[in-house]
Amino acid sequence: MEPPPETRCGTIALAGRPNAGKSTLLNAFVGTRLAITSARPQSTRQPVIGIRTAGAVQLVIVDPPGLLEPHYLLQQTMVDEAIAALRQAHAILYLHRLADGTPPPLASLVPPDAIAQRPVATLLTACDEVPETAWPSVSSPTFLVSAATGVGLDDVIAWCARHVPAAPFRYDTEDMSTQPVRFFVEEYVREAAFDLLRQELPYAVTARVDEFREREEPVYVGVTLYVERESQKGMVIGAGGATIKAIGVAARQRAEGLLGQRVYLDLRVKVLPRWRKSPKFLRELGFHIATSRDL
Repeated sequence: MEPPPETRCGTIALAGRPNAGKSTLLNAFVGTRLAITSARPQSTRQPVIGIRTAGAVQLVIVDPPGLLEPHYLLQQTMVDEAIAALRQAHAILYLHRLADGTPPPLASLVPPDAIAQRPVATLLTACDEVPETAWPSVSSPTFLVSAATGVGLDDVIAWCARHVPAAPFRYDTEDMSTQPVRFFVEEYVREAAFDLLRQELPYAVTARVDEFREREEPVYVGVTLYVERESQKGMVIGAGGATIKAIGVAARQRAEGLLGQRVYLDLRVKVLPRWRKSPKFLRELGFHIATSRDL
């Protein structure tokens, strides 16, 4: 009898500017809509972790926020989370939309030590949106990929498998993420807000699960949406409660898909002035804020 194949397991970090297609790629790798996606940039605020197990290889894929020029504390913590993910990875996938031309060097977007001595592959994403006759000639470690059509994904997975260490699996082969259901419910509420609210309002909205009673039927989930001004509260609620109802319906449907059972999603809206600049509140939301940020 032949011995079982040697297993490989490691962490792959996704990197790129906002709207490079990181969350869409993570969902394609995992095979389900795990991370929220939006046409609006900066929808990812905290790293989303997906697990892909196939054959003798388990990849722990981290989708952090996009690399941007921060203008306030929330954005700075998003950048900090992205850089931390790169430092902790065995290998890095650097995403850049093909239609946006030649990507800048990743080393120009992050501190050099964040990617030092780590293999980096460049992914030119959304190639299906560019005529094939305009596709550039590339070779590994650069790949043309499309999460929508599947072009290039197998080659990228094979590259990742070669660049993670021989090691036992860290997680059950059926696991899709390391994060709790509460985290994803909050993400689904934010995704619905990004889809349904206009202009800059979604960026002033965040969500926090206050109560989660999973033994009830349906599962009860109480969520507070926080905004920064009283006028924003009225817009989130909408005329006759129409907007918050629509947010709830969209988020509930995704939560039910994740849990595999009925969910009662109880949404409320509160004003928390300048929450995006509050170290205390950002910590409560799960961001890692250095104590020096309080000064």
